[in-house]
Amino acid sequence: MAYTPPTWPVSVKGVAVDGRRRVLLLKNEREEWELPGGRLELSDATPEFTVEREIEEETGWAVKAGPLLDVWLYRPLPATMPDRRVVIVTYGCIVLTPDMDPVLSHEHKQLGMFTADEVPGLTMPDGYKQSIAAWYARM
Repeated sequence: MAYTPPTWPVSVKGVAVDGRRRVLLLKNEREEWELPGGRLELSDATPEFTVEREIEEETGWAVKAGPLLDVWLYRPLPATMPDRRVVIVTYGCIVLTPDMDPVLSHEHKQLGMFTADEVPGLTMPDGYKQSIAAWYARM
């Protein structure tokens, strides 16, 4: 039998911090906080373009993708789909519209702005927490 490697979707996320040093997070349908961003599509020129486009679509913020922070595997629904994985790619992002309040799109349930000290206590995957901490360490 021939080996068939797994094929997983790639989600490109951005750590975007406002002028008051608060990170932007969005609440999803699983009641978890997550970084803004979205799926890497075949038509996207680069992962950086993906995260810039997605953050603007989801929040109204214009950003410039900066350094790659992390790449990790996420298991969103292990109980019902044990083989499901998503490759998460995170970038630090420079907010080009820091004085503009972000807006909530139809894609999420809630938008929140959190300080670095608040992030560890939030319900969210540890990979996001690590990416946020890495970006704060570089700022």
